[in-house]
Amino acid sequence: QIQLVESGGGLVQPGGSLRLSCAASESIFSIYFMGWYRQAPGKQREYVATITSRGNINYLDSVKGRFTISRDNTKNTMYLQMNSVKPEDTAVYYCYGKKWLGEEYWGQGTQVTVSS
Repeated sequence: QIQLVESGGGLVQPGGSLRLSCAASESIFSIYFMGWYRQAPGKQREYVATITSRGNINYLDSVKGRFTISRDNTKNTMYLQMNSVKPEDTAVYYCYGKKWLGEEYWGQGTQVTVSS
């Protein structure tokens, strides 16, 4: 079973940048769909950005132009570059992966707090 481990979260000022990483315990070649999701206190989990093994990418409207998702299959890692962050980006960010046969994986989450 693949384990996904997020890192890179922390406290950042509004307008600042942060890069999240999601490291897999084994090759991600078999994970065709990967994404970043977030959950703020009192709110439902929502998708932030997704990327397929073919490079198809989607973003939540509110992060378009500010966040960039990418994956490096050689390093078994997915990234989320967060620029021009806003207080409303504050949430626990989760890494997600899904294999072609349907197996799903979630990371444990990393806290991102945007505050001055």
